[in-house]
Amino acid sequence: MDSVALRKFENQGTGLNRLGLGLGLGLGLGLGFGDPNLEKPVITCAGSSLDFQDSQKNTSTLNSTSANAPFKMAAPITKLQQVKLPTGPAPLTPEQQYWKGFKSSQNIPSQSPITHISFPPPPSNPLLPSTNDYFAVTTGTRVQIFSIRTRKLIKTITRFSDIAHSAEIRRDGRVMVAGDETGKIQVFDVNSRAILKTWEEHKQPVWTTKFSPTELTTVMSASDDRTVRLWDLPTQESTTTFIGHEDYVRSGSFMPGTMSNLIVSGSYDGTVRLWDPRVSSKAAMVFKHAAPVETVLPMPSGTTVLAAADNQISVLDLVAGKPLHLIKNHQKTVTSLCLGSNGTRLVSGGLDGHVKVFETAGWNVVAGSKYPAPVLAVNVVAAGANREDKHLVVGMQSGVLSIRTRLSGQQKVKEREREKEMQALIAGTLDDYDKKNKKKRPRGIEKKLRGLDFVGEGVDVIIEGNDRKERKPESFWERDLRQGKYAQALDTVLNRGLPAVTVLTLLTALRHRSAMRVAFQGRDENTVQPILKWVVKHITDPRYVGICVDSALLLLDIYSEHVGGSPELEHNFKILHRRVRTEVERSQQACQTSGMLEMLMTGMP
Repeated sequence: MDSVALRKFENQGTGLNRLGLGLGLGLGLGLGFGDPNLEKPVITCAGSSLDFQDSQKNTSTLNSTSANAPFKMAAPITKLQQVKLPTGPAPLTPEQQYWKGFKSSQNIPSQSPITHISFPPPPSNPLLPSTNDYFAVTTGTRVQIFSIRTRKLIKTITRFSDIAHSAEIRRDGRVMVAGDETGKIQVFDVNSRAILKTWEEHKQPVWTTKFSPTELTTVMSASDDRTVRLWDLPTQESTTTFIGHEDYVRSGSFMPGTMSNLIVSGSYDGTVRLWDPRVSSKAAMVFKHAAPVETVLPMPSGTTVLAAADNQISVLDLVAGKPLHLIKNHQKTVTSLCLGSNGTRLVSGGLDGHVKVFETAGWNVVAGSKYPAPVLAVNVVAAGANREDKHLVVGMQSGVLSIRTRLSGQQKVKEREREKEMQALIAGTLDDYDKKNKKKRPRGIEKKLRGLDFVGEGVDVIIEGNDRKERKPESFWERDLRQGKYAQALDTVLNRGLPAVTVLTLLTALRHRSAMRVAFQGRDENTVQPILKWVVKHITDPRYVGICVDSALLLLDIYSEHVGGSPELEHNFKILHRRVRTEVERSQQACQTSGMLEMLMTGMP
């Protein structure tokens, strides 16, 4: 609890304590808990209403007459300004709002689990525009190629004899490489879907294939035969074979930037190894984990590698040769890692169905979302010259591909207008919506048409004033308030279910005019209940506590002697008493906490 909240509770304490004493005394007198020698007022019940004879006799005739007498104003009528409530803390942080902005969802079912999602990296020269408009999805024995711009399925490559793995499109968007369960690696022409190259050196399933970020003809692969290999498109055999893993190698990647000649791989033997093609028989660096490594992801700096093992993500420093941080935010195995927001955010997906977003400075969770099935693949697809996040693509074990798109400012406006139009169509008010949103003619056309309706010099000239239609009509309760019908205005806002801030505005206006007693008194059992229930409901809200305390004390002053004759009135007063006692206890605890914090902070600079 911060200092502002503590001061707020301290300020409420005095009024709530005063109200608590009043409630205790009022309930005691009304229920006969006070002095036994005091006689309770005689209350007769007629039907379902109380005959408050004593209170009505004490009501001043002058007050009621002056309250109900309307008066005329010379000034123009203006609407009552609504009370502005203080804004509380936002329920979502800016980071959460950003990732919640991926709203336009498209779910595409498939017969097999979605195992891999990839899209081409940006051009090596940042000054060159990116012509790539594809991202690839690997599922079963197929590779589906979607358009980044339209999210539509463009092509499907089915030339696999078994389950395909890790389809990757080269950065020029012309060639794609993928492995499969038979150990075969195939290179395809994206446009014609023709097979350009086939390698069959691996004896076990190939789980990872990637193009080099700098060399268009270099490919790396990782297989269950415990080897990592380098390939060159013009050759028929692998150029380099890295041997050292003791179990399945399920992930790997080229290092980015100036270290692109190095390769990092992760294996089920629990190790992450850094390989140098000049020394293929021995890893340049080894990091050990307590669980099988599912996926590895190099950071753009080239000095840090992320590795997912079980439900943890380790941050490995290649310069220091040791782990920097261990992320433990998933409940089950982490299956996929990717970068977003130009490398400043890490996005992870796991078998627990969660997709979490981490900031890369302190590796703290900044956003997340839950999916209905275990997540096997996740990727943030960027587009545009600035490589802004466009789609959040998630592949699930159930075979569902989820594509959530972040709309631009103009697209958001169009989407909002479309939703309003659909609501008007459903409500049957489409004609009114069209009239309201009818576009005005441009000013240039208005100038050209000016004077076409001129009929001569002898016609009457009409000077139009302010359009009365533009004035907002006065509501019923505002009219009653202006005419001095305070009780009727209060009944209107309570019985019509208007927002709580409207009731607060009216009660504040009544308090400003010293007319709260006039609006509260002279009521029977049925008409006093809405006021009391509203006070009971909002007495715990710090923004309403001031007006609620004044209203509750006034109700106690007028109706406490009649509590014993109405079970419902007695019940609501008891609820109010309990709520006030709870708030008083919280206020006292806040004061105690404030004292403890002040004592701890005394010696701090």
